[in-house]
Amino acid sequence: MRLHRVLVSLLLVAAAGIFTSGATMLTKASPTPLGRVVPAPASVKAWGSPYRITGATAIRIDDSPRVRRIGQYLADILRPSTGYRLPLVHWGRGGIQLRLERQTKGGFGAEGYRLDSSEGGITITATEPAGLFHGVQTLRQLLPPTVEKKSVQPGPWLVAGGTIKDSPRYAYRGAMLDVSRHFFTVTQVKRYVDELALYKINKLHLHLSDDQGWRIAVDSWPRLATYGGSTEVGGGEGGYYTKADYQEIVRYAASRYLEVVPEIDMPGHTNAALASYAQLNCNGTAPPLYTGTDVGFSSLCVGKDVTYDFVDDVIRELAAITPGRYLHIGGDEAHSTSHDDYVKFMDRVQPVVAKYGKTVIAWHQITGAHPAKGALAQYWGLDDTDAAEKAQVAKAAQNGTGLILSPADRIYLDMKYTGDTPLGQDWAGLVEVKRSYDWDPGNYLAGAPGSAIRGVEAPLWTETIVTDADIDYMTFPRLPGVAELGWSPASTHDWDTYKVRLAAQGPRWDALGISYYRSPQVPWPPK
Repeated sequence: MRLHRVLVSLLLVAAAGIFTSGATMLTKASPTPLGRVVPAPASVKAWGSPYRITGATAIRIDDSPRVRRIGQYLADILRPSTGYRLPLVHWGRGGIQLRLERQTKGGFGAEGYRLDSSEGGITITATEPAGLFHGVQTLRQLLPPTVEKKSVQPGPWLVAGGTIKDSPRYAYRGAMLDVSRHFFTVTQVKRYVDELALYKINKLHLHLSDDQGWRIAVDSWPRLATYGGSTEVGGGEGGYYTKADYQEIVRYAASRYLEVVPEIDMPGHTNAALASYAQLNCNGTAPPLYTGTDVGFSSLCVGKDVTYDFVDDVIRELAAITPGRYLHIGGDEAHSTSHDDYVKFMDRVQPVVAKYGKTVIAWHQITGAHPAKGALAQYWGLDDTDAAEKAQVAKAAQNGTGLILSPADRIYLDMKYTGDTPLGQDWAGLVEVKRSYDWDPGNYLAGAPGSAIRGVEAPLWTETIVTDADIDYMTFPRLPGVAELGWSPASTHDWDTYKVRLAAQGPRWDALGISYYRSPQVPWPPK
């Protein structure tokens, strides 16, 4: 009889569909706990019964076009997998409500939100549309991973009861895609934007020019794109964005509340430009196009007036089609430019950026020159970078230069995970998932005041990256950790709890078709 009872109990457990995610046991009919979200919310309070999305659920919005677009975005995610109509309707009771409240006591800031869930419905409240959009990303993660599929799934579609109050730690949370070493189409960039948006990334830094390719059309210098963009690493056909292409990327990113930050790298990393126009070279002779991966061998001719005509034209045309506030002027690895020439060049170029209404971002080498007022320096050094170089960056920060942190041996997404990783590089070291997460931007750079830290950015250089699958494999699972460093309060920062929340993302990536690296440091649920 005792054996019979044991067998019955086992059958009941199997029928309940119990599965393991990390160290926690959940039934398939149980909602995802409110705290199992990446990035970690600022405040979580569980209470009450879950809400169940059913065929009677509506998405309730006001008559604002921006709120309607967010409601439509949510409906487009939920309808294929649930099979429900989920109509967009004006205010009423119940359902999923997206609510802008400009005069909310205390406010939510530009990107914060509150999510309330109970048996009677779900309400996402924010001061600005960006906050509503970020709240929608949280709602996605509170639903089963199969909600991301494009065919009808069985459900049930439960959202745990309680309240999330959330806002970001840093205003700048970026990811960079190098489209110069290998070119990626508009469609591929849009796909990456969608992946970034899921984790509340709000800046897309596009590295548009380098030795191997120039990727943006410039009407006043047309050969930059047609000739300078005609190849890539390894000798492929390359490509470039027309202005319409670029504006489509900007528009699409904006619809996901990402701001595009375009980069024209100079005075180094300029072989594609030098090959396109002989007059940009000090000797008046154009070098051949370059398809290798070396760095530091090229430089614009700092002493020529035509160089600054070129820079003015490029910045003017790019600024005109970039609604965001920033324009990145590169400035790294200018080994073929003397220090005096580098300082002279940066002193002349930064005012051009300001003239066309943009704020300068440059790699942290600009701190060896004279950073313009309001400029941001993007730090890409290592934990063991020379102390004098770190001190130079810290001093600039003390004098008012803002910092974006992109330490290469922490969050360069092109670094190999292990020595066996088939893609990527290892010049900055091997960067497993724990290493990419386990540091604090607030105290990373000694001597730099915490108030100077504007945020973090994860660059993906593409010397070895060719396909969407390559992008995914090197980006995931490290990018969500970078997003959490940028969004979540420092008090939530803990590897042991994070790795469990990260593991729960694996089935969602499977549903989305994201091919990720299954790090042995993360307790992934079995497939």
